[in-house]
This record gives sequence, C-alpha cells and structure tokens, in this order.
Amino acid sequence: MGLFSSPAKVYKPAADVDLGPGSDEFYISPNVKAPRVAGLLVKIFVWILEMPIIGQIVLYILKKDNLINKLVSDADIPEPPLFTATHNWEDIPEQNVVLTKPDLSAAERVQEAVGCLPARLEATLAGDEPSLGLKRWTIRDFYDAYSSGETTPVQVATRFLAAVKESSGPGLNMAFFISCAPEDVMRQAEESTLRYQRGAPLSALDGVLVAVKDEIDCAPYPTTGGTRWLGAARRCQADAACVAQLRACGAVLAGKANMHELGAGTSGINPHHGSTRNPYNAGKIAGGSSSGSAAVVCAGLCPVALGVDGGGSVRMPAALCGVVGFKPTAGRLSSAGVLPLNWTVGIPGILAGTVEDAVIAYSAIVDQSQPSYLRPELNLPQLKSSLSINNIKLAKYAKWFNDSAEDIRSCCDKALKTLQAHYGWQTVDVTIPEIEEMRLAHYVTIGSECTTSLAKYLDKLKRSEIGWDARVALSVYGSFSSRAYLNSQRLRNRQMYFHKEIFKTADVIVSPMTGVTAYTLQDDAFDTGELDYINGAALVRYSIAGNFLGLPAITVKVGYDKGGLPIGLQFIGRPWSEATLLHIAFAMQEACAKCYKKPVVFYDLLKKE
Repeated sequence: MGLFSSPAKVYKPAADVDLGPGSDEFYISPNVKAPRVAGLLVKIFVWILEMPIIGQIVLYILKKDNLINKLVSDADIPEPPLFTATHNWEDIPEQNVVLTKPDLSAAERVQEAVGCLPARLEATLAGDEPSLGLKRWTIRDFYDAYSSGETTPVQVATRFLAAVKESSGPGLNMAFFISCAPEDVMRQAEESTLRYQRGAPLSALDGVLVAVKDEIDCAPYPTTGGTRWLGAARRCQADAACVAQLRACGAVLAGKANMHELGAGTSGINPHHGSTRNPYNAGKIAGGSSSGSAAVVCAGLCPVALGVDGGGSVRMPAALCGVVGFKPTAGRLSSAGVLPLNWTVGIPGILAGTVEDAVIAYSAIVDQSQPSYLRPELNLPQLKSSLSINNIKLAKYAKWFNDSAEDIRSCCDKALKTLQAHYGWQTVDVTIPEIEEMRLAHYVTIGSECTTSLAKYLDKLKRSEIGWDARVALSVYGSFSSRAYLNSQRLRNRQMYFHKEIFKTADVIVSPMTGVTAYTLQDDAFDTGELDYINGAALVRYSIAGNFLGLPAITVKVGYDKGGLPIGLQFIGRPWSEATLLHIAFAMQEACAKCYKKPVVFYDLLKKE
C-alpha cells in the first residue's frame, strides 16, 4: 500500500525531549476521521469490512487517516519495546498512612481500613437545597444499621431486588444488570442476617451489596463479557480472586453488572443485554465499558461495585455517573478469574459512592497471595483529617488539561484552584509529550491482545452471534500487524520514561477525567450499537496512562455541566502510591461535597427518612 502511505514520524530519543512548561513539543488533539454511524449504516459498514480484499483496503485507509500508520506502525522509534506495565516495588514515602501487617486476612484488612476513616457514621453529601441534596449511604452506614438492629441484610436485599425489578421495567429500562438471581441474593442476605443476630459479622462489609462487572467470575453466574455466547463457551468454574475476598468478608454479591460487549466501546450501549442508562439523565449514556457497575452505585443500589479498567473502563463511567472510580497500580490486585481480554493494560478496579468506601473495598481485595518477600507493602490512608498531608505538588499539562468541553475545563480548573486555596498545594506546569501517540499505541495494544485472547472462540463462532459494533472493533483489532504492536511497546517505553521524570518533580498528575460529559442515547443504536469514534476519543483522552503505564489513578466528582451531568477530576500517581491518591481524592471530595446533587433515578435502601 505504499501508494497511499505518508511520511512516518521519526522520534528523537526520549531523553532529549523537553518536559518543561516551555517545551516546543507539539500537542496533537485527536482529529478522528470517522462519522457516527448506527442502525443499517453499521451493518453495511460491517459487510464492507468483512469482504476479503475491499475490507483490507478500507481498514488501511482508516488507519492512515487516523494517524495510526504515521505515528505508530511505520514510525522510526529509537527505544526498544517494553512489553508490560508492571513496576518493581519502591518504598515511596507517603504521609499519614498505616502500614498493614503482611499476613492479615481480607476481613482483618477491612477492619484496619475502617479504623483509618473519619469518625462520622453517616455520609451526608448534601447540597444547599434539601430537595437536591444527596444522602449516599456508605458501607459503615449499612454496617451500623445492621449491628444496631435498625434493619437487616434481608430487609435491604428485599428492597434492592424490588428496585432492580422497577428499574428494569418498561418505565425506566435502566439495564443495570445482565444477571441478578434473587434466590442467591436472598440466600446470602439470610446468612449475613444470622451472623449479625449471633453478634458475629465477618467484617464491616458483611451484608453489604456489591455488584460485579460481567467480565469477572462470580458464582453462580456465567461470565458473558457482555456477549450472548461467551458464558457458554468459557464456563465460570469459581469466583475470581477479588470476588472470593469480598465473599470472605461477608459481602452480598448482588449480580453481574451490564457492560459494553467485550469491553470494546465507551458508551455502554449493548444490543444483547440493553443499554445502561445514566441515573442523572436516563436519556444519556452511562459510559463504558463498566457501565452497569457505575450506574448501580450512582443509583444507590450498591455502595460499591467491581469493574475492570483496560482503557479507562472504570474511571470513565464513574466520572459520567458522578461516582468514585479507582484503578490501583498494575499488580496490586489479582486478575485471576477476570476475562483475559487485555493482558498488559487491564486490571480490576473499584467504583464507589465515596472515597471512604473505595478505601474499604480496596483493603478487602488487594492481592496478598504472593510470598511476603515479593509482595508490595500495603499502606492505607489515615483520612481522619483532610488536612493531614501537605506540600503536595500537582503536575498539570495545560494544553492537554484544556482540551475538553468548556464546562469541564472551567469546572476542573475551579476544583484545582480550590485544592490550592484550601490545602496550600502547588500546581507544577509540565509537558507530557506524545499524548495522542500514546492513545493510538494503547489502542493497537488493547485491540491486538483482545483478538488474540478470543481467537480460540472467534474461530469457531458464527459472526451473527457478535453485535454489529463489536464486529467492527474486532475487524479493526485483527488488522494490526506485529510491527504495529511492537512499535506500540516502544512508545510505551518512551512514555514510561517521561512519566518517571515528571514524578521526580510532582506527586500526582491532574487532569479532567473525560473530554465530554455523558452524551445522548439515540434510538438507532439500541439494536446495532453505534460507531462514535469522535466522542469515544474524547471520553478516553485522559485515561490512557493509567492503563498503558500501569499507574494508579482515581477520579472524583467535582461538579456538573450546564445540563446537570457530572464532571470528574482525575489524579494519576506514582506506582504503589494508592494511599496518597486516596488522600488527595478524599480532600477533593470534602471540598466539593456541598454541591453534590441527587440523581434522578435513586434508591434509598436504608429508608431512614
């Protein structure tokens, strides 16, 4: 295809790139060349892509027009490839933390985490107007209500199942869950209730409802990955490691949350299991791919849910739905029992209503299975005072930070200034080079790994079993060459160097979580899915470093756009610095809590009014 080729980029050595605020490095804002298509147009596009010769020509043109060939596949890159995003353990000094003992059980770690939290028993995140205020019940609220006998896990589970039924009905059609077995939920709730009656709950998570993304094994459910075929092709044999730890803490596993098919999209539109709707506006997307996990937490059905984050798939829907999304360092959580859709970029993550609940869930599911001499130390943040850490430096790349919708830009800038005013933290201006190059390299990586991991199933599968938009994604993924994949890993090496250098001068990198807020669900997409790469690129704009480089990252709500849709701010940390990230996110939450508003679709499972 040399006739169609354009000059490839020649990269200078990473060590020669200026990372200072006055750098002449050119920022490329994604210029995606692909119109939104849905319905019949998606089907026609799939038929073209799957033609033996014409399809290859179209795919080549698409990759050329969207700079994949120029910036990645054909590029001249001096660095060798770096194939994983794992990090050696470093004992990073962190302020005001508790170092946990290495051999504690999940339940004992939860007890340690609860001891790190503020003394207040009830989380009231209320706005100035009572009618708009958000009272979000936390894990500790449920535990306290159960312990006092005010209510029981059975009563809460009964309300939960009624809410799931109502929200799934024709009036709302929220599509929160792919699977929810009432008899299994009630069985777990009954066992938890008996433990409380005996005065022997397993932990503060005992009886607390937790939803699990349908990319994570959780008995007795099949793991579908958002498809209608994978659950039968790959049988769920046992709980995933993170689910088993929650079960050991007494959590009531509430069902398998909806997701974008195969995680291959950012909207949460699923033609097989329904399109998850945003509780702040049911006409808007919830984001993806952990769409159901974000929406159930937002709607008050669960204080915590599990997701998987391969390209912002936890943090992005968390931001769109106005909840906390937390992705730890690569290797901090076990991926055993998680669909292996993206080996080197994906990791389980946590969606929670509050930072405090994210801390508790994190303490429960952290991987402690390695021998103690290989295991990273686990620090938990002492959140009893939001003023407990100081001299924090926040790295900001202005061109990247400002490459978002006006409402997001102004809201996130205001939140950053609030942190500076309240806590005296400093903003450090930096340049993060090759942001768009990293996004494309990550896209090549996650796509190549997805098709490789699924090859043994796809080779035997009828194409009609796969959703139309997922077929487009798989066609694109399957077109990436070994050269494109290897060059992507060379770009990973460069980005790892850049970020390590930036973290020598700053504690975290700060950015908006998404470039746009939740956009409108359109009727023509429900049966076929949609191809909206322009909005998709805007949604993932700030997500990639966390996955491609294995860095911990967290998003917390800092306000709303003019239409009342949530806006999230993101903090990206050094490897293994989760406690510092949680400290910073908690401080941000406390500074913004007075403006939090109640979603339109919201359920009060404790019924305390």
